Amino acid sequence: MIYSVKGTLIHIESGFVVVECNGIGFRVNTTLTTQRNVKLNSTVTLYTHMSVREDAMELYGFYSKGELSTFKMLISISGVGPKVALAILSELSSEQIALSVSASDYKTLTRASGVGPKLAQRIVLELKDKIKGISVDDSMDGVVTKGSVIADTGNIPKAVQALAVLGYSAADVTPVLSKLDPSLTVEQLIAATLRQMG
Repeated sequence: MIYSVKGTLIHIESGFVVVECNGIGFRVNTTLTTQRNVKLNSTVTLYTHMSVREDAMELYGFYSKGELSTFKMLISISGVGPKVALAILSELSSEQIALSVSASDYKTLTRASGVGPKLAQRIVLELKDKIKGISVDDSMDGVVTKGSVIADTGNIPKAVQALAVLGYSAADVTPVLSKLDPSLTVEQLIAATLRQMG
């Protein structure tokens, strides 16, 4: 499995980029979000996922680990292939997807090409099932240390739940959230946490 690709970005086209590493050009399928964050002829690092099928072997790459994590979560859902996952992530950020799932807002997901209401509802349902039964209070037990302040009210518990949709545990995100202003919106808390976690 290829964890990441680092090299010179020599080509950008709709749906993919080419990264040259030691004279070899890797065709990497990617999102518009990643394409907006990279520059032609500059050195880039893309976090990757390799898809191997009988008829094809394809590489998918992302500017951030958070976007890769969301991509993997999406393709684990029945009916969501890599192309649909790329379309969703080109239309919505990881934070927006997490918020849509947390709020059971499937209509936002239908903005992505190839995602109808039924598929959007399935995405929300299946991702919600992944965090169903996780009580925010329970998930924080033993995580909050003396001296770190996590508000029991406000948006921090909601941010923990939304980040769980993206595959982050409370143990991962609590140290970062404890340093943020609990009066920030859920989206601001998620965005700041993902930025600090790389």
